[in-house]
Amino acid sequence: MSTALVNTAVLKSEIRLFRREPGSLFWILVFPTLLLVILGSIPSFREADPSFGGLRPVDGYVPVSVLLGLIMGGIQAMPQTLTGYRERGILRRMSTTPVRPAALLSAQMLLYGGAALVSALLALAVGRLAFGVRLPRQGFGYAIALLLAVLAALALGAVICALSRSTKIAGAIGSAVFFPAMFCAGVWMPVQTMPDALARSVGLTPFGAAAEALNRSAAGDWPGWGHLGVLVAWTVLLTAGASRWFRWE
Repeated sequence: MSTALVNTAVLKSEIRLFRREPGSLFWILVFPTLLLVILGSIPSFREADPSFGGLRPVDGYVPVSVLLGLIMGGIQAMPQTLTGYRERGILRRMSTTPVRPAALLSAQMLLYGGAALVSALLALAVGRLAFGVRLPRQGFGYAIALLLAVLAALALGAVICALSRSTKIAGAIGSAVFFPAMFCAGVWMPVQTMPDALARSVGLTPFGAAAEALNRSAAGDWPGWGHLGVLVAWTVLLTAGASRWFRWE
């Protein structure tokens, strides 16, 4: 069997397993958009707010919902799955078959990266149809920023998996990273409303840079080479760290 066929079979198998996990499906695909619907149902969130640059709070929370799906998939779900495979010896047994562990890792990244992108599209669609949120005016820049944000989230998840010897440790590390990531993404305080010093600091984090890049693109501006550069730098550093520390057994 060719390598391509093996990789395709592994990906199909992982997709079937993912579809049987209602928790992952809910938190990655449904919860971000559900949060947007809840917030958008608050009357004051549908009124223009000077602290949002004249936009409505619901407009500012669409990029937040987009990033929330990436955080759920990359930081919470993927590390737990891969660590569980290693903990149960699945990766070790795979090394004796035509299926290489790298094929499983690639399938996981494609699966959770794809789920995060579907979650992002769902949030954009619901924001537009339910609350009249404009679609990103700088579509190309928005797509680039979103793709880099997905890569950064997956790289961070790979580092968590590399540092975790068990699913319990992966859950603990993931939770420790999860809440700061949500803050930087603007879940509790959108980046537009942060004090300048705090916004600049948050902009140096992967999700803070992603939030600012998506906001600028949504407004019709280029996402900014500085923000994109931060995302690229984090992706490279995290990928290098994951490659160095990751163990199949």
